[in-house]
Amino acid sequence: MQKKSKMHVKIGDSVKIISGFEKDKTGKVIKINRNTGKIVVKGVNFKFKHVKPNTENEVGEIKQFEAPIHHSNVKLNLNES
Repeated sequence: MQKKSKMHVKIGDSVKIISGFEKDKTGKVIKINRNTGKIVVKGVNFKFKHVKPNTENEVGEIKQFEAPIHHSNVKLNLNES
């Protein structure tokens, strides 16, 4: 069993990305996973998932979603609340 890590952010906090590909972008925290230490920030770190059609009459699609990033890569944005 993994130890749950203490986070410096909460759901609804405005944060700024301080490292990685999305550096200097801001957004609100919408989801937290304490077991992995990762958070999901609205409008940041978009990934695409290609979904195959399962049945004959179904259509395949490309789903876009926000992927989680580690909580150490963000800081609280005190200018926006």
